[in-house]
Amino acid sequence: MDLQNILAFVTSFVTVLIITPLVIKFAVKIGATDKPNHRKVHQKVMPRLGGLAIFIGVVAGYFASGLYSERILTISLGAILIIAVGILDDLYELSAKVKFSGQILIAILIVSSGLTIDFLTIPFIVERMELGWLAYPITVFWIVGITNAVNLIDGLDGLAAGISTIGLAAIAILAGLSGKGLILTLSLIVLASTLGFLFYNFHPAKIFMGDTGALFLGYSISILSLLGLYKSVTLFSIIIPIIILGVPVFDTTFAIIRRLINKQPISAPDKSHLHHRIMELGLSHRNTVLVIYGLGILFSVAAILLSSAELWVSLIILFVLFIVLHIIAELVGLVSERHKTYSKLIRKLAGRRHM
Repeated sequence: MDLQNILAFVTSFVTVLIITPLVIKFAVKIGATDKPNHRKVHQKVMPRLGGLAIFIGVVAGYFASGLYSERILTISLGAILIIAVGILDDLYELSAKVKFSGQILIAILIVSSGLTIDFLTIPFIVERMELGWLAYPITVFWIVGITNAVNLIDGLDGLAAGISTIGLAAIAILAGLSGKGLILTLSLIVLASTLGFLFYNFHPAKIFMGDTGALFLGYSISILSLLGLYKSVTLFSIIIPIIILGVPVFDTTFAIIRRLINKQPISAPDKSHLHHRIMELGLSHRNTVLVIYGLGILFSVAAILLSSAELWVSLIILFVLFIVLHIIAELVGLVSERHKTYSKLIRKLAGRRHM
């Protein structure tokens, strides 16, 4: 890490530490607060404009790093727009359709700048599969999907910020190993800002990041991973950023499965997300978050190993991850009590051993 990156990291971190108390006062003053209800864990009114502090920290680090000389105007404009959508939602609680429409328009803006995945390579099957016009909807889906995945896991103090921090650290490590300077600098800036915010957001939180923060972090991670995949991508390289974001992707996937099985709308809210289910097992708020952090670290380590592994090793890692995650989903009841194939099998095997 060069001196410029260290300066940018420190600048972002210190800026967020200083600015967050001011953002707390500002959020309360303008009424950007989160009130408790039957679905939420907190019991008192909380300011929820914390993403603004993260964004200010990123801006400070951006200028300290010298990145303003890079051609990332469209990405910067997209960041400003996603922050605007988040602030409006934290103030006025926008409908899901309005937020989703805003995200799609921002993703289209990014795609219009030429930042797309143009072709795909599948080992042993296709050496180069041109995506053609499909590159545009696939890239839009990528940005919107990852943005929402981070937003959906924002349910406990420090959860989304901590998981994003772990994911950003993995992206920074991968960028450093592959010599991608722009991605390394950007990820370090967002990482430092999120770390600074965690000082105020970890349980017991003084402020929530709100949609301002969750959407911005999701957008940032989607863009950073997209820059790493720019133009061409192998089947396994596209899996790596998905695994880095394994916790929100895992939770979102099972939320969709759960709602389809229970014949509910996909957008219907519930209290069966990963953090809800773990807390129902008897863990405290803080310990639930730490357990999910551990899961996030597992995903990130797996992603880093995948980045340099041979094909057969990659397949083994993916297979083991799939089995482990399926068992975890069943043990905590992410789908329902009726769908526990693996856990029932484990109990039967354990019962036979005791016979």
